[in-house]
Amino acid sequence: MPKINITDTILRDAHQSQAATRMRLEDMLPACEILDSIGYWSLECWGGATFDSCMRFLDEDPWERLRQLRKHMPNTKLQMLLRGQNLLGYKHYADDVVDAFCQKSVENGIDVVRIFDALNDTRNIERAMRAVKKAGGWVEGCISYTISPVHSEEYFVKVAKEIEQMGADSICIKDMANLLLPYDAYSLVKQLKANVKVPIHLHTHNTTGTGDMVYLMAAQAGVDIIDTALSPLAGGTSQPATESMVATFAGTEYDTGLDMNKLLKASEHFRKVADKMKKEGTLDPKVLNTDAKTLVYQVPGGMLSNLISQLKQANAEDKYYDVLAEVPRVRKDFGYPPLVTPTSQIVGSQAVLNVLSGERYKMVSKESKGLLRGEYGRLPGEVDEAVRKKCIGDDPVITCRPADLIKPEMPEYREKTKGIAKSEEDVLSFALFPQVAPKFLEKRDHPAPAEPAEDPNAVRELYVEDLGN
Repeated sequence: MPKINITDTILRDAHQSQAATRMRLEDMLPACEILDSIGYWSLECWGGATFDSCMRFLDEDPWERLRQLRKHMPNTKLQMLLRGQNLLGYKHYADDVVDAFCQKSVENGIDVVRIFDALNDTRNIERAMRAVKKAGGWVEGCISYTISPVHSEEYFVKVAKEIEQMGADSICIKDMANLLLPYDAYSLVKQLKANVKVPIHLHTHNTTGTGDMVYLMAAQAGVDIIDTALSPLAGGTSQPATESMVATFAGTEYDTGLDMNKLLKASEHFRKVADKMKKEGTLDPKVLNTDAKTLVYQVPGGMLSNLISQLKQANAEDKYYDVLAEVPRVRKDFGYPPLVTPTSQIVGSQAVLNVLSGERYKMVSKESKGLLRGEYGRLPGEVDEAVRKKCIGDDPVITCRPADLIKPEMPEYREKTKGIAKSEEDVLSFALFPQVAPKFLEKRDHPAPAEPAEDPNAVRELYVEDLGN
């Protein structure tokens, strides 16, 4: 058994991070045979923004994509990313929707489900963990890594212990913004290995240029699995390159046991795919730049792009550094939420509103109010009560698990999709994306003559906020 196991993200996070999640199934299938023979611990190929992107932009059925990948890669564990009670959407769903979605994900071919909550509120991942377990899947619980006065090593160890007790088969350190520095990675992995028995899986990006060093130090601390991406879509906002890490560990006690020739053969295929996406305009070379600002402002690369987009729309690009300085202040006021979907967008948008309106919290977004009301779960630190009062007045704050307040929803979704849904999977597609799914299902079942292709640049900004997930 190799000392370091590899999860390759080429079929999911790599193209989500670099090419706005636009890789098509037809680009994946020719490489499946070689990918399946490499001996990865798992291949991440589903979840995150792929579900929405398939229906919204690619005219693909996400469930059919999963079934095809399963059929063409029978020997490798297939992995997905799930946002806990949010599933693959941006709000909390009722427990019966979570149960049905997890069951169908495993049924259609997923083996490993990585489950995270933006606030590290373990109450928000418990139901999904239980549902995946019941369906026979491997449960990988996450700690969303961030830096703040409340996010100490002891805090992360405490969360990891809770997740292990809840039945996790492995624990992932999810470093979505590449804020985990190499020596901190060594120390955190050491502490986790000393305190939990299940395997430790480390996920980072290379946004700040430290990803490879983070993995090297984590390996020396005993990490079990790392996330990498084949080189054509590696580096920058994506993961460190698979081939580079495999070569680094070759011949050492950490040897991955993977065949470099097979990796290079798979890379040949994805080099052509990357070239095609560059020509289409979906793969922007800027994503390969090292962005050290993240280390200072703790803002993920995709969130930075989103802030720039909002300021452009308001003709206020000159306020960029004012907004960057405001982000940590809003984050502190809101109790130090980690900056990952959806909290990164909420905090970032509120910082923009504060700067543009000239008065802090004069204008407050619906999502900011929801965060302060506890609709997303328990905030990690103390909320500034004066700010909360100004934003939500005397509204009560939710202290229970937010999903406890949501009645079962599947009967309603089944009723609403009568006549358009051909399966339970179609009902779930509608539940997650009620605006997108009906148009997609209509197109899938009643295809019209081909239309001109979309301008990829026109929709790119819609997806930048998802980079880091």
